[in-house]
Amino acid sequence: MTEATDDPTSFAIPMDPDRAFNAIANSRRRRVLLSLSQSHGAITAGDLAVEIAAIENAIDPSKIRSNERTSVYISLTQSHLETLDECGAIAFDDRSKSVSPTDATEPLAEHIRRLQTACYKPDSEESQ
Repeated sequence: MTEATDDPTSFAIPMDPDRAFNAIANSRRRRVLLSLSQSHGAITAGDLAVEIAAIENAIDPSKIRSNERTSVYISLTQSHLETLDECGAIAFDDRSKSVSPTDATEPLAEHIRRLQTACYKPDSEESQ
């Protein structure tokens, strides 16, 4: 895991820029990368689905209904995890449905965190 510093080389992403932009172009893929960077190890697609469904529905993960989890799980396992795996952002084992970080996971997550901070707008500005 790369420790956050102000050294731009510590955030170097070991992939082609087009692949990096594609990896973070979708909010679910961004959430996968952020979750994985905070997990310090492998996560199951099922656990990711619950976490992402909770974020998307703004509720506690224990309150996620089966249909909400299933909808996210299907999109992750049929599309997003494969996309992230193919570009090297994560390692996805389709057989066990487990997701592991790669050398690109933390640098991508750090860029996502920086973009989220840089793009922040107070609620009063968003409604205008």
